[in-house]
Amino acid sequence: MLSKFKLPFDEMVLDDLDRNFKNPNFSRDHYKEFALWLGAQGEDVLKGKREEADLMFRRVGITFAVYGDSGGTERTIPFDIVPRIFTANEWHRLERGLVQRVSALNMFLHDVYHEQHILKAGLIPAEQVLNNVQYRKEMVGINVPMQTYAHIAGIDIVRANHGENTGEFFVLEDNLRVPSGVSYMLENRKMMMRLFPELFAKHRVQPVAHYPDLLLETLRHCAPSRNTNPTVVVLTPGMYNSAYFEHAFLAQQMGVELVEGKDLVVSQDHLHMRTTQGLKKIDVIYRRVDDDFLDPAVFRSDSSLGASGLMRVYKAGNVAICNAVGTGVADDKSIYPYVPEMIKFYLSEEPIISNVPTFMCRKPDDLQYVLDNMASLVVKEVHGAGGYGMLVGPASTRLEIDDFKQKVKANPSGYIAQPTLALSTCPTYVGSGIAPRHIDLRPFLLSGKEVRMAPGGLTRVALKEGSLVVNSSQGGGTKDTWILEH
Repeated sequence: MLSKFKLPFDEMVLDDLDRNFKNPNFSRDHYKEFALWLGAQGEDVLKGKREEADLMFRRVGITFAVYGDSGGTERTIPFDIVPRIFTANEWHRLERGLVQRVSALNMFLHDVYHEQHILKAGLIPAEQVLNNVQYRKEMVGINVPMQTYAHIAGIDIVRANHGENTGEFFVLEDNLRVPSGVSYMLENRKMMMRLFPELFAKHRVQPVAHYPDLLLETLRHCAPSRNTNPTVVVLTPGMYNSAYFEHAFLAQQMGVELVEGKDLVVSQDHLHMRTTQGLKKIDVIYRRVDDDFLDPAVFRSDSSLGASGLMRVYKAGNVAICNAVGTGVADDKSIYPYVPEMIKFYLSEEPIISNVPTFMCRKPDDLQYVLDNMASLVVKEVHGAGGYGMLVGPASTRLEIDDFKQKVKANPSGYIAQPTLALSTCPTYVGSGIAPRHIDLRPFLLSGKEVRMAPGGLTRVALKEGSLVVNSSQGGGTKDTWILEH
């Protein structure tokens, strides 16, 4: 439960001192140089820089869509001019823990679509996997390149006070289907370098601009043929998708074609795209389309977002789909509690980064505890995303809690619950000036011949005072994330 007496861990200032963000004497060592700079900036300068950033994001068209928003479907994500800074040692530990986690998740995915050793060992109830809506029976027995399913993963991390532990990292969520947000990581860095070049002269910050090159290299390694120059495309649902900017951005940055389902043709068990010179064979699809819409001949017959016959080409080994079909079973919130067991089972290692303690409402004892203590818990739909389908107990009214209890009672297996962690804060420029706001972090990992993590990530910030909901669809913003070289 969120403590009323202990301040959350702050990324910049020491917990036992007055939270003066502009005094380096109160800052953690790796923030002292930044605090000194911040203290020398006038209010007019900071306000002007924030307005300049907002204008630039609008001009470039860095937007996302909010479905059902009566105020307009396109928005820019609020950008905060105060960076989040990690030491090299902190980041190294995070990297080791997340590489470990993603490695185990890929081993789990191969296992459940092949020998199913972990299910036979009884470490995960078989029905939790085999009856999961994200488990694709069509993938059973299909071999994918390098036994890698989640080529691109975005793992949500929080630093929090929990029990006697202060400032400990936890994995909040695994995003393995079509993880988004990396374009904002890249654009945030470009914006900070444009606005504050003097800061990068004072800090040795590891670069992130090479991420598209790493992504393209990872995708090319997945090509099913021995073609030394495989054709890679980004498959998008189209311009009305909430992450369309990112789809177009990454295609442009990698120098590959952005295609939609209407551009694809299956012929002689190969996938092609229409071009002005005729059909061109595709070797690798970086898909940003959910499983259900990839092939109307196999999944949803009413879909026009994929290509009929795509799964036949996939099963024949003539095209790679990244991330692989069926990957979603590993990032379902009902499977999340078992990831520590996966790490022990497949790698014979203890997890480096812990899960958030989780109650599974399908278990009668857990369900009763959740119903009795919902006012102090965060309750989530197992298939929910974007901050929807969840209840933050301490921030909810009695009526909202009572209504949510009825939903959980009606479908217990559809929900999990977690303690309300005291998420770490970071100084943020808001209307009243510099003030602490709660944050999380989504680092991005690429799995090909090896697992690599970009030296940065998407730091999301809850702009409302006291709010723990950082999702952009719920009014959250983003920050640049700095990893110091030393």
